[in-house]
Amino acid sequence: MLRIKYYVYLYIDPRNEQVFYIGKGKGNRAFVHLKGTRDNDKVRRITELRKLNLEPRIEILKYGLTEKEALLVEATAIDLLDISNLTNAARGHGSRYGARASVQEIADRLDARPIKITEPVLLVNISRAFHYGMSAVELYDATRSAWRLGNKRVEVEYALPVYQGNVREVYQVTSWLPGGSSLRNDDYHGKRGSGPSRWEFVGILAPEEIRRKYLNRSVEKYFKQGSQNPVKYVNC
Repeated sequence: MLRIKYYVYLYIDPRNEQVFYIGKGKGNRAFVHLKGTRDNDKVRRITELRKLNLEPRIEILKYGLTEKEALLVEATAIDLLDISNLTNAARGHGSRYGARASVQEIADRLDARPIKITEPVLLVNISRAFHYGMSAVELYDATRSAWRLGNKRVEVEYALPVYQGNVREVYQVTSWLPGGSSLRNDDYHGKRGSGPSRWEFVGILAPEEIRRKYLNRSVEKYFKQGSQNPVKYVNC
């Protein structure tokens, strides 16, 4: 008899029938995850529904899976629906293996050579914000603000935005400010990521020799598979 084993589940907004979260788990995971209290987009959407005396509808996309299969289905579903339309914090634990992308994106990723980082660096995964053709200002703002960081931030010399494992630019950090302290392009559209323990940097493009060293190189090995933390200190 087929058992449910690992499965991939969907949270659906009953107001518009749109999927707003995709997850994987086993047992009661789909129900337990509704009780989360962390400050994130998923919890805020659920709270919004409950204020209207509504509950997300739960659907099972696939079941009877191994954990590895569930990870791959989860990542594929997130890619298909586009993470920008979801409340997921990341593209899924299996997204680094053949994630949805244009031919150009895949070529960029496969052509990127690994690099050993030798300077004090903050790697910033900007997978939720990045898109090909984004302006220099958009890329800078997506990289610099606003992250949950501790005291080690003061040791950082360079900040590297990372998408699909590749370095997209290199910034020299000149100062750190509490999150929300400086103007960003998205502020004109009512978007702002700030709050307790969040920090943003002000910086400039790194010296040309540093940019040449890291730009378009792969730093994928520095990110632990499955980690949802978008920032990573190296040599700090």
